Amino acid sequence: MLGWASVELDPSGARSGLDTNERNHVKSHSAQPSGDAAATGPGFPAIDALAFARGLAVLRVFFGLILFSNGLAKLFSFTQVHVGIYNASLIDRPEARAILDLEVNKRGGTGNDLPGLKPLVNDVILDHWGVFQWVTTAVELGAGLALIVGLATRGAALAALGQQLFLQLVYLPSGRFMWEQPHEWVPLVILALVPAGIVWGLDGRLARNRLRARWPA
Repeated sequence: MLGWASVELDPSGARSGLDTNERNHVKSHSAQPSGDAAATGPGFPAIDALAFARGLAVLRVFFGLILFSNGLAKLFSFTQVHVGIYNASLIDRPEARAILDLEVNKRGGTGNDLPGLKPLVNDVILDHWGVFQWVTTAVELGAGLALIVGLATRGAALAALGQQLFLQLVYLPSGRFMWEQPHEWVPLVILALVPAGIVWGLDGRLARNRLRARWPA
């Protein structure tokens, strides 16, 4: 389920492209379309594998920062961020609990009527918030940091995806902007499927240092 990242990015043996020879190898390989690319016609632009991997790395780091910053807010109990004229907010542990209670029990007068959700939230999570507040904090800090540094990235994305899909269920009847929750979990689906830690990440370094091993990414 977590997938594997080997030393190679493609069957011909091109690696992550972190030095000149590897980068040239990746580019020369990607410049010759095959399979689906070749089937689209001679005018179809080839995909630069290294540029594609770097784009995924940027997405990985960005979502890692989102998770890690919210984890820090829960760990150190703060919600406000001020940098010059920029003012923003994060979600600490009390606010996370209040959001769950509001969305599940009070929103629209009756809360969320999705079968099984109220007993799960009220009898398990909220009744044992002393434990679950730290579980949430650990998931956000752990998955966020792993995504930032590119370590076991598919597993980290999968852990964060579970949290976000749960929140999608919590917010289903909330009347929020249609894409407010999908924009939180759709990129995590991509990061859970594609090894985004090969470039600018520890996954790539570990894979290159263990030539005969396959490192989970």
